[in-house]
Amino acid sequence: MADVNNLQLLWFALIGVLFAGFFFLEGFDFGVGMATRFVAKDLPERNQLISTIGPVWDGNEVWLITAGGALFASFPGWYASLFSGFYLILLIILFGLIIRGVSFEFRSKMQTPATRAIWDWTLFIGSLIVPFFFGLMFTSMVKGMPMDAEGNIRATFTDYFNLFSIVGGVAMVLLCFLHGLNYIRLKTIGEVHVRAGVYAKRLYIVLFIGLAAFAGLLYTSTDFFTVHPVSTWSLLALIIVLSILATFGAYKDKEILAFITSGLTLVALVALLFFGLFPRVMVSSISAENSLMISEASSTPYTLKIMSWVSLTFLPIVLGYQTWSYYVFRKRIKKESGVEDSYGG
Repeated sequence: MADVNNLQLLWFALIGVLFAGFFFLEGFDFGVGMATRFVAKDLPERNQLISTIGPVWDGNEVWLITAGGALFASFPGWYASLFSGFYLILLIILFGLIIRGVSFEFRSKMQTPATRAIWDWTLFIGSLIVPFFFGLMFTSMVKGMPMDAEGNIRATFTDYFNLFSIVGGVAMVLLCFLHGLNYIRLKTIGEVHVRAGVYAKRLYIVLFIGLAAFAGLLYTSTDFFTVHPVSTWSLLALIIVLSILATFGAYKDKEILAFITSGLTLVALVALLFFGLFPRVMVSSISAENSLMISEASSTPYTLKIMSWVSLTFLPIVLGYQTWSYYVFRKRIKKESGVEDSYGG
């Protein structure tokens, strides 16, 4: 802790905020993409769901791009170890983002149901694999990877795919799917609105089982409870409380409450992982001495200072624009691709 200066701490926190913002915003995009194969029963309903995220999905992905750029500039050592050690996982994530992005464009240009179905499936697959492999990567990272003193990771299949990482990936998929269902209820009217509520009420039971499994594996697979017991227990309690509130909102048709709390659950999960990592950025399973620390991975103070001033200048503009875009596209979507003026709920 003493080795971490204020600028390093600031940028470690900002990267956490960027990932949290990404999962809050892009999380419901992933959920809507997955819901196209379950909630929507025909082409007009599928179009209705996609219309809810059509104006915003690409803007939401900017949070991930910014997080990656900030990671590269502020913590090049972390970036190097993470991207080399998780190269294949990140390649799969990139593949999922690409096929998901192009599916929005190509599906509307297909002339036959068969060809359109191909891009509908790529939308679903991309929306599924991205949160799964993000969850798998983050849980593998906090569990610890076989990293030597030079920051090189020489991992085997079981270092990436183990019970903890798979549960983490499934939990992330469930959270994003539920967040998407809550967003659908907030943004649509008609049968998909009702159907999304039915799915959400059923899946929250599964989610609590998944969260219990995740918490148990977090206890046995990481040192979070010994290194940061207060923040770990507090954030786990917060995740449970937020999940209960989201469940209450789903059952009582309080759509705004359900959506906000499901998104904040994702934010709290990211906070849990970042608090547990601190003051490390990469955990070594070989030796604690090989773990990469914030102070070792960061850029120079001058670089961090310049980045801070640039961020302070442009961040309010970006946030203002994104808030305005959500305000413009705030209305509910009908099955016939129309809109209704008020939210209700």
